[in-house]
Amino acid sequence: MRSRAEGEGSSTPPRSLARAAPPEGGAASTRIALAAVAGAHGIRGELRLKLFTDSVENLARHANVFVAGRHMLLESVKDGGKTAIARLKGVADRSAAEALRGSLIEVDRDALPPLEEGEYYHSDLIGLPCVDQAGAALGAVCAVENFGAGDLLEVEGEGGRRSLIPFRPGIADLVNGRIVLDPEFLA
Repeated sequence: MRSRAEGEGSSTPPRSLARAAPPEGGAASTRIALAAVAGAHGIRGELRLKLFTDSVENLARHANVFVAGRHMLLESVKDGGKTAIARLKGVADRSAAEALRGSLIEVDRDALPPLEEGEYYHSDLIGLPCVDQAGAALGAVCAVENFGAGDLLEVEGEGGRRSLIPFRPGIADLVNGRIVLDPEFLA
């Protein structure tokens, strides 16, 4: 995801824009997931989407997308109330649309607009070391999740134990290429 990193001590939480997907087969370019297919919409092959970006416009600017790892052309996307509705070239009926349920709609990271100062993608956070205020190692970020109430960093500590930490100022801060955590939030 593309997010805005706020300065240390800021009370404004980071804002997410897109979710990162791991590169396939060691590909040089990371793909960023902008949406997931939630199901079919109607009988003519339109798709209901769960957006991982702030707006339909962020997805609509990309004609070339990858769906379930396959290159496809995004013909249209519109706001559908609580969801987005999209049409992909070659998906002409409900059965074809339903077959894509659960698939990610991704773009190459290089196709995204340049990041502004203090912004980053979730993929930039994965693998970062996590430390406490004194600099003692606590683990590393292994995933970034969002279940609707804000971003959560999944931190893997020694022995493989994992904890979900709210990505909020004072709890988990991005400082100089590492995450400074409040260890009270580790399970």
